[in-house]
Amino acid sequence: MIAARSVNHHDLSAHMPGMSTPQGKKRRADRTFRDEQLDMGFFIALLVVHLPPGKVLLSLDRTNWEHGETPINFLVLGAVVHGFTLPLIWVPLDESGNSHTYARMWLVLKLLRALPAKRWLGLVADREFIGAEWFRFLRRQGIKRAIRIRHSDMLDDMSGKEWFEHVQHGHFHEIGEKVFVFGELMRVVATRSPVGDLVIIATDFSAQKTWKLYKQRWSIECTFSSFKKRGLDLERTGMTERSRLQRLFGLVTLAWMFCLRLGVWLSQTWPIPVLKHGRRAVSLVRHGAQHLVDALRWKPQQFMAVLEVLIQAFCPPGAAESKVVTY
Repeated sequence: MIAARSVNHHDLSAHMPGMSTPQGKKRRADRTFRDEQLDMGFFIALLVVHLPPGKVLLSLDRTNWEHGETPINFLVLGAVVHGFTLPLIWVPLDESGNSHTYARMWLVLKLLRALPAKRWLGLVADREFIGAEWFRFLRRQGIKRAIRIRHSDMLDDMSGKEWFEHVQHGHFHEIGEKVFVFGELMRVVATRSPVGDLVIIATDFSAQKTWKLYKQRWSIECTFSSFKKRGLDLERTGMTERSRLQRLFGLVTLAWMFCLRLGVWLSQTWPIPVLKHGRRAVSLVRHGAQHLVDALRWKPQQFMAVLEVLIQAFCPPGAAESKVVTY
């Protein structure tokens, strides 16, 4: 999958080892996505052990595309690591619109079995993920929240727009005391985006920490982008059946995680050049994928050293990588 940069079975078959025909290899790929052993518990177990030690920030969002006239819509909950969000649990939704509250609750409860609330720094999410039942559920699970709300949502007896209509871009405002948001007593902070949109966040953190954490919500968009045309081309799948889609998303996540893991390690040994606009020449994921494919295809004698990196957990941001591995 990493070598093919595709999830399409025809593309995968060309990169699969063995002497069987391309049709035989394609059937082998088909069977993989029918394997009931590849359930959510399997993927969670492999992913959680790669998290850095200590608390991690969780991010919730949806990604969607269409196969013909069939909408495909995933709800994804993951941990922020090194500028990306590592998906930890996901579910394909029946509808193409916003997620149902109970689907979100199911994701959280399922993940809490493997990653207890004491390891959650908090949860960041966009204004799609709001509601009294949802906010109350998170508090009862011991999960701190930093969730964007709508202008029209009531904060005590006034709407968010009425509270913060005067806020200008570059300025950050906070209501002086906690107010009721969807029945929950929370802090509320606001600013304006560069295009003039009012950004209002209901939070359990201080104002300064809220902005620091909420900015990391965008890391999940970077992940979705590298899952799709900029990376593993997830949208090229012809699958629409829910259980197979769930397995596919899991295998893509594992492949993507290994690319990111190697990219993080390599960047500390051989830093990626930074271009004039201030961004890296290639992303950490692309950097790792290039070296991983190179080792798999041309340097099998070095692959065991690469494998030692891939089985290690991510280091905390700013911490030095282990120097045990020589590549």
